[in-house]
Amino acid sequence: MINAQDIKNGTCIRMDGRLYFCIEFLHVKPGKGNTFMRTKLKDVVDGRVLERRFNIGEKLEDVRVERRPYQYLYMDGSDAIFMNQETYEQIPILKEVITGVDFMKEGDVVEVVTDASTETVLYAEMPVKTVLEITYTEPGLKGDTATNTLKPATVETGATVKVPLFINTGEKIEVDTRDGSYVGRVR
Repeated sequence: MINAQDIKNGTCIRMDGRLYFCIEFLHVKPGKGNTFMRTKLKDVVDGRVLERRFNIGEKLEDVRVERRPYQYLYMDGSDAIFMNQETYEQIPILKEVITGVDFMKEGDVVEVVTDASTETVLYAEMPVKTVLEITYTEPGLKGDTATNTLKPATVETGATVKVPLFINTGEKIEVDTRDGSYVGRVR
């Protein structure tokens, strides 16, 4: 159990039978009345964000979470099979709880967050940026750099990314795994 004033970014709490991560907090001391904590909490399962206010001294059930690197091996139906980098143990994780799953290729290392008390996987997240090779895109024309126009390109994982007109098939690009946007060309 923790006090409400101990909530910080990244703190995981159990409330109403669900797990929430604190993504934003503010210690508020109004001119009149009691001090309170204004928080934004993100649901671990469905990703919804809710705003919640806690009085100072209010007791909350905290959850100890562990972050470990796991290496992606292969897909098995709706599960992705990962290997623990320390123990070489393999575990399946549902595709729905992996952020950036469309840009994940074999051998990528992701951070898996687990509940330390029950050893259940809460979610897994790809690194923010990843380098992928373009397998198909329409050829670019010389001099097509004056406008900010984007064209669709298929990357090696099968996902589609919008890229500038001068990018061609076979080039490597950097992609933001949170929203699938083009970051830059990799030489």
